[in-house]
Amino acid sequence: MNQETDVSTRRVILTMLKTKGALSVGDMSKQLGITEMAVRRHLNTLERDNLIESKLVRQAMGRPSHLYSLTSNADDLFPKKYQHLALDLLEELEASLGESNVNLLFERRKERLIGRYGERMKDKPFDGRVQELAEIQNANGYMVELEPTEGGGYLLKEYNCPISQVANQYNHACQCELAMFQRLLGPEAEVERTECLAKGGGKCTYAIRPNQ
Repeated sequence: MNQETDVSTRRVILTMLKTKGALSVGDMSKQLGITEMAVRRHLNTLERDNLIESKLVRQAMGRPSHLYSLTSNADDLFPKKYQHLALDLLEELEASLGESNVNLLFERRKERLIGRYGERMKDKPFDGRVQELAEIQNANGYMVELEPTEGGGYLLKEYNCPISQVANQYNHACQCELAMFQRLLGPEAEVERTECLAKGGGKCTYAIRPNQ
């Protein structure tokens, strides 16, 4: 069995567990038409990747049986349309209370994030703060690349934007990100956005320089 087929079979197993709930190896073997040994091989890989978990269930008759179910990590593999809900809610807010109140939401989000991450910046030098910022954005799904530049500065490149559809419609979200970077890096840094995904760029790029 080649690697592509293996991946496809594991995807089918995940879909079965999503739609049918917890299943035993025997259940999956019958539905997939493959041996229990083959099912166990796929389950071992999925358990290693923390996508499924097993629970020992005692039966009225016979030996206890392991039932397999999805972990919360696996739930992230299935399609989500949260951005559509977010846009619908923002549009409703704008229609009823005006654009200024939408912008206020982004400002409050910015302040909350600064409060959350500000402690991680304390007592760090310029380079340490930039590295910390890159780690924060990476952990939040922005696919960050950090490139040193002449004069001790950096280009911080974000190849993914988890809120891109919202930012495309509400540019104030981008303004808040720039302001958040400046606040987190402090007066020792100068931050300029030179490319923006929401404005048609291939990525979001920030030029970060030490403030002379």
